[in-house]
Amino acid sequence: MATERLLINNEIRARELRVIGAQGENLGVISLDGALDAAKTAGMDLIEISPSATPPVAKIMDYGKFEYERSKKEKVAKAKVKISETKEVQIKVGTGENDMMLKAKKAADWLAEGHRVRAELFLKGRYKGMDEKFLKERLEKFLVRIPYAYKVAEPIAKSPKGFAGVIERDLVAQQKREKETAAKPTT
Repeated sequence: MATERLLINNEIRARELRVIGAQGENLGVISLDGALDAAKTAGMDLIEISPSATPPVAKIMDYGKFEYERSKKEKVAKAKVKISETKEVQIKVGTGENDMMLKAKKAADWLAEGHRVRAELFLKGRYKGMDEKFLKERLEKFLVRIPYAYKVAEPIAKSPKGFAGVIERDLVAQQKREKETAAKPTT
C-alpha cells in the first residue's frame, strides 16, 4: 500500500507527546521517555499516529496489529472505488429503427452502471459526402431514444470515422424522472 510509514518507539523525535493508552484512555502530555516507559510496561509499542499535531499524538499498541488493521481499511476503501469506462455505441446512416432502440437500451444500461457512452455515427464511402446537418440530426435522434437521463460530456463533433458525441449519466435528472413516473396514475 502507498501509505507513509509511521514512527515507532525510538524513531520518534518529539520531546513531548500526547499519549493515548492501550485501552484508549488519555494519558495526557508526557515526555518521550515517560511514554516509552509506559509502552514498555504495557508490553507494546509507542506509535506516533499524528506527527503534525501540537504536541504530536502517540498511541500505545501492538505495531503489527496496527499495520494489519490499517491495510484492511485500505483494501475496503479500494474495493469501494468504482472504475468508470467509456463504452462505445456505433450506428450507421442506414441503421433500422429496431436496431437503434436496442442500441439505445444498451447505452441506457451502461449509463445506469455509471459508465460514459460514446455514440458514434459511422460513415463510409458515399455517406462521407452527405450534408453535415443531416448527419448530426441522425445522431441526435439516436441520443433522444436513450431511455435514461444523461448530460452531454462532449458535444457532437466530426471524428475520424464520422461524427461522435460523449454522454454521461445525470443522477439528478434521473431521480426527477423516476419520481414523475411513480407519481403518474396508471389507467
